Amino acid sequence: MIPSEKDRLAAVAMDLWWEFERAYTKKLKFPMEQFRAFWIATRRYAELTRSDTEINKALAGAVHELASTFGWSGKTVESNVVADIERLECLLFDGYDPYFEGDEPPGL
Repeated sequence: MIPSEKDRLAAVAMDLWWEFERAYTKKLKFPMEQFRAFWIATRRYAELTRSDTEINKALAGAVHELASTFGWSGKTVESNVVADIERLECLLFDGYDPYFEGDEPPGL
């Protein structure tokens, strides 16, 4: 059975998630490079599954864990990281991108 593009993207994102977790555990500081790679892969997956009613359970769990660990708990990370985590949640769970820079109506 040939995996779908969605399955392939979810697998790539999960591999990057595990790399992020390993890097965070080793260094005990926020691994920005691994976070960015995971963020980009998950964004691609979210864009592809925007209209789907079901998403990859493991990837959804990883994004939720990321948000609960760094977004809501107040662990010290840069403010742009928290914003990126919240953006990723909106992309994956709600199907929209709350980032509007450059897309604002004229006059704002």
